[in-house]
Amino acid sequence: MEFTWKQLGFSLINDILYLNRFGDIVIKDDTKGSPLAEVKIEGEMKPAPCGTKHIFSSEGSRLKYVTHEYDDSCLTVTMRSELVEVKVVFDSYSDTSAIRVHTEVTNIAEREIVLEDVSSFVLTGFGGYDPYTEDIELCRFVQGHHRECQPRKMSLFDLGMHTSLYTGKDKVSFVNVGSWSTKEMLPMGILTDQKNGTQLMFQIESNSSWYYEISDVNRYVYLYFGGASRTNCAWSKKLSCGERYVTTSVALVIGDSLNYLLGEMTKYRRHIAYRCKADLSLPTIFNEYMHFSWDSPSEETTKLAAPVIASTGIEYYVIDCGWHNEEPGNMIYPYVGQWKESHARFPNGLKATLDYIKSLGMKPGLWIEPEIIGTKCAEMLDIYDEDCFLRRGGKPICVFNRLFLDYRAPKVIEYMNGAIARMVEEYGAEYIKFDYNQDLGVGVYSESGDFGEGLEQAAAAFLDWADKIQERYPDVIFEACASGGMRMDYKTLSHFSLISTSDQTKYQLYPYIAGNILSAVIPEQAAVWSYPVNSRAKDEEITTDCVAMNMVNALLGRIHLASRIFKLDEARLNLVKEGVAYYKSISEVKKRALPYLPLGFTDFRQDRVASGFTADGKLYLAVWYLKGDSTFSIGIPEGIKSVKLAYPSSSDTDVSFTEKVLSFEFKRREGAVFLEIELI
Repeated sequence: MEFTWKQLGFSLINDILYLNRFGDIVIKDDTKGSPLAEVKIEGEMKPAPCGTKHIFSSEGSRLKYVTHEYDDSCLTVTMRSELVEVKVVFDSYSDTSAIRVHTEVTNIAEREIVLEDVSSFVLTGFGGYDPYTEDIELCRFVQGHHRECQPRKMSLFDLGMHTSLYTGKDKVSFVNVGSWSTKEMLPMGILTDQKNGTQLMFQIESNSSWYYEISDVNRYVYLYFGGASRTNCAWSKKLSCGERYVTTSVALVIGDSLNYLLGEMTKYRRHIAYRCKADLSLPTIFNEYMHFSWDSPSEETTKLAAPVIASTGIEYYVIDCGWHNEEPGNMIYPYVGQWKESHARFPNGLKATLDYIKSLGMKPGLWIEPEIIGTKCAEMLDIYDEDCFLRRGGKPICVFNRLFLDYRAPKVIEYMNGAIARMVEEYGAEYIKFDYNQDLGVGVYSESGDFGEGLEQAAAAFLDWADKIQERYPDVIFEACASGGMRMDYKTLSHFSLISTSDQTKYQLYPYIAGNILSAVIPEQAAVWSYPVNSRAKDEEITTDCVAMNMVNALLGRIHLASRIFKLDEARLNLVKEGVAYYKSISEVKKRALPYLPLGFTDFRQDRVASGFTADGKLYLAVWYLKGDSTFSIGIPEGIKSVKLAYPSSSDTDVSFTEKVLSFEFKRREGAVFLEIELI
């Protein structure tokens, strides 16, 4: 079967790409073109005075086409300079127009070289020749504690690029430096050509540092995608003769609508998402941390809550931080690291409590922070050697009373293997939540001396260990969490079956996160808190609307029920049970569902939020009314055949429809409903 660019997803290749006349898979020397890859080597000349822009690298202009190979799903383009052989590898998939690209650099010189910057991919020509920068809009997604996945749209002009494109020094660039890969921004974005409606969505797959820039070259707009670099992330890589370096991957989708982009990216993400046998049915989860035990779980609190939780139909009951250590919960973090049961909180032994959870028909789980120990954890400080810690300048990196473990050290792996074995085999955990509550900064020690490379190695070593642990315990679910969604990237999500999306504590604000989250994470992996009983709320403040909104918050993704559910009266507890049952009824649908945002992205200023997914001719739609006018409409261009108010069944919200419009009248402020809509 002959390869075509359309099969790789670039159906708009002539308008989007101008890659050295690459349309016929032949690269020719052409000063108007731009290389597929940029490689900067230490000591080699950068052939243009373009400041910190990553184009015009030492090897980018020297690379000459050698050959290309392709089959039904992969194209590899090989280029060479005198010093390096560069392969740009494009992978495609049968059910999506998305492509995945990475670059491989091999030293072919007869001496050691040092890579300073290497692109994953360079795409040139978005917007055509000499576009107005005010016509090209970038949507990026800012992050922060309790405010994950928030879109910000600005034109390239407003971001600082001049309207006249002449290969200047100005650029639009964004970088993450450190071990929290998404602490300030998600490694993804959407570029829109406002003139013709063409859109490009991208994601960089890195669980540590990453970088991208948008600028101009020869009156064309280009996008440079990469992982770490010396310029931005204190990274470099020594290569001996014959040694190869493989970059992080970037995924790309081109289309003409938001729902199309998100749908194609979702289908692609399903190809790389980690699958856990125990998690295939998307089971329901209760975690007693949020608005309940916080950092102080105990045998008593678990026995108080577990029978009620079991009655709701929940399948996993997770005990979070505090099942370990003897220190009080508000003092515990500087002492953690041994991961041994607390006799103060579980006087009859932790196993007895987990066995009690099992006796109620649920599977028990435990929390752990496997990448750190506390600075006052005397037992582990006696066990671990200096090389067991991630270091800079010969000193262990210390953040918020925690030291970071180095999974390149055999002693760390040995101890943590034992810790997980103890949790699973001795205590009986069948679910383990991996948390990570601090960022270590620019990087760590490596033999080459560059912090960025050390961070890259350390991050890879941890994932390698996590893979081996999951292989050892295939019947245990392992959740990824990083103080909420601070490591919500698809490098991580290719190694864990589900991930925490936020630690937002106010249910009225979670819709602004849940309403966007399917742009960043597939439904099967997006864990969302539902906590109907706020720990500070008076009993009369726990209304049916409050319970219903908490349940709707989690219906699009993976439900993580929490809070003092046992305080609910029968009517409100039945709303929880109904929500859990409805979640289960649509779990299989989620595995093939595609995102649908009828109002586009949301943010914290909006009066209402609508977000959902489509599958099998149906639209499953969550609608939240938060403030403002309680009567409003939402357009559904595909056409509406029927509407079912799926949850809560007792809602008094008036829902009506015409062929292409849904209309709502909420009776009280702060309400939410979940609809099933049969499309025409």
